[in-house]
Amino acid sequence: MRQPQSSEGCWSLPIAAVGGGIVGTINAKAALWFRVGNRGKEEIFLNASGRYGINRFRQGAPDRRDPRHFESDMAVAPNPPEKMMFQLSLRRRGISDQAVLRAMEEIPREAFVEAVDRGDAYRDSALGIACGQTISQPFVVAYMTEQLNVQRSHRVLEIGTGSGYQAAILSRLCREVVSIERYRTLADSARARLKKLGCDNVEVIFGDGFDVPDSAGTFDRIIVTAAMEQIPEKLLQRLEPGGILIAPVGPHQGVQTLMRVTRTEAGFDRKSLVDVRFVPALPGIAREL
Repeated sequence: MRQPQSSEGCWSLPIAAVGGGIVGTINAKAALWFRVGNRGKEEIFLNASGRYGINRFRQGAPDRRDPRHFESDMAVAPNPPEKMMFQLSLRRRGISDQAVLRAMEEIPREAFVEAVDRGDAYRDSALGIACGQTISQPFVVAYMTEQLNVQRSHRVLEIGTGSGYQAAILSRLCREVVSIERYRTLADSARARLKKLGCDNVEVIFGDGFDVPDSAGTFDRIIVTAAMEQIPEKLLQRLEPGGILIAPVGPHQGVQTLMRVTRTEAGFDRKSLVDVRFVPALPGIAREL
């Protein structure tokens, strides 16, 4: 089991790997606090028991990374907002990349789900969207993004725009996102949604993810958000040297394995990560919708 690690503004809990997924375990004696956001000059913190409070920056205050300071100084409320619990859940389950966590905090997931599901926007589960597709559960989005190890200078290709949520998260982390969607309805609505949110470095293309236009060039990172029975060789060839591709691979009906493929001088290194379930990736452009 990994031991607790501290990083600026965040204290992590022990994490255990179980079966095909990653789950969190809570050290009840630790009473550690997580920074989950800011309100002006005030930092908002949440602890493992679901209690939250605010620490105001004061001259001469102890190190703000000291959880004992926050436990004693913070105003505590019994029912933290759902978005704070959402942030804590990601940390509990092992998401530790601060850039990814900030992106997940900044992007409003409720803007990407159907109106009837907005009350469940921060629940850790997949939700249905138009054209029989889904928006992935938040943990899977965060986990896949973290595994991509995206840098600010990167160009990223996404196969399967869907609602646009994954593209929005990536837009906060890299230079440019090119996202391809086979359903015109989804492509058009995602493009409008991303524009409204100011994700100006995202280009949404209505097209076939199995046949990326030559004009799109090559990419530092590629993420596939639907299940492929196998990764096409021509998609792998779109990776820059040292590039990484993440994709769910396996049968369309059943459990797939999330694969991470790294392009090396010798070829392609493949690593199995966790078991997942995604809607199938289909070739071609949808004739309807």
